[in-house]
Amino acid sequence: MIAAKENFPTFTPEEYFAWEEQQLEKHELIDGRVHLRGQVDAMTGGSKNHSLLAARLITLCSVHLEGSRCDTATSDLPINLLESNDYTYPDVSVTCDDRDQTTTQYIRYPCLIVEVLSPSTEAYDRGEKFRRYRQNPALIDYLLVSSTSIVVDLYHKNDAGDWLILNYQPGDVIELKSINLSFPIESLYRGLNLTETPPMSP
Repeated sequence: MIAAKENFPTFTPEEYFAWEEQQLEKHELIDGRVHLRGQVDAMTGGSKNHSLLAARLITLCSVHLEGSRCDTATSDLPINLLESNDYTYPDVSVTCDDRDQTTTQYIRYPCLIVEVLSPSTEAYDRGEKFRRYRQNPALIDYLLVSSTSIVVDLYHKNDAGDWLILNYQPGDVIELKSINLSFPIESLYRGLNLTETPPMSP
């Protein structure tokens, strides 16, 4: 589970957004308490590959959806988990729901959510975070992208409402039915150094 700083008070959504605007880092709001985004067990995720993969996915989606009623969002836009006062920051999200046109600080009805995995966040992204996300009937595709190897996992909700897991590896074409977009997996990973390097000492 994401670790919260013990000295943080509990917040209402209104208090959370007012407080968040003053912070240098992004925080999620879960059960009234704020949590540093990407922090799990006191370890922070994120890397150059993480940033490049997120940027490429944002570009693929936004170019494909240009002129449509869908919006592609970066990790700066939180999602309000449906029927709760919880807010999370996925790496990429797409909404095609008219109800999200009336909000200014968050969206509620994404059809696609993308998380770029880091060693410190993978268990949370696959487990508790997905459990919360999939309670939203608008969500169709949940894409998990490895930042250390050419591996992509897609959780796709079919017409019967069942979640299927599709695993993509080199040579595969990723299909996002939520936004009718297909692309080769190599288009994400071109030129990336997938060799893990230890973090620099402070």
